[in-house]
Amino acid sequence: MAIAYQVWGSGPIDLVWAPGTASHLDLEWEMPLRALFFEKLGAFCRVIKFDKRGTGLSDRPIRMATLEERTDDIRAVMDAEKVERASLFGVSEGGSMTSLFAALNPDRVRSLIVWGTQARWCASEDHPWGLSSEAYDQLIKDVAENGPSDEYIRGAGVGLGRSVDQTVVDAQARVMRAAASPSA
Repeated sequence: MAIAYQVWGSGPIDLVWAPGTASHLDLEWEMPLRALFFEKLGAFCRVIKFDKRGTGLSDRPIRMATLEERTDDIRAVMDAEKVERASLFGVSEGGSMTSLFAALNPDRVRSLIVWGTQARWCASEDHPWGLSSEAYDQLIKDVAENGPSDEYIRGAGVGLGRSVDQTVVDAQARVMRAAASPSA
């Protein structure tokens, strides 16, 4: 299984960026605000960013990878770049990956940053902040049948917000369609 990754920037800290549900190493640089953010990260640290297995430029497996297998992708890119310890930045689903990696490999983690990561998606008695089971099922059905819709991108799926400019939504949809099939 080949995991595509990029390295840029310099500085005293290695930062491994673990993406959310879908990423595409090449196309994300075509989104001006995202490219600016990544450039600024590279101004003070060496950034190692990868596409998870099944997405972007990484190999497509026959079956969906488990969280533990996706966590191994972090180890693979760190080992390929001979990084002993790194700061980890996990976005959305990448936050689950980086949290598990940190728990299993504390000696390889300098610090952990998570953004847009939830303890769970669906609401429960002890977690009232999530989506209802019905709303979650509808969200997944919509993505599987239609791909990343405006509603998915603005709402609970990506969470860009209702007021974000349509050009940003269109760019995000393009990256997501190129990064993964609806079934992925």
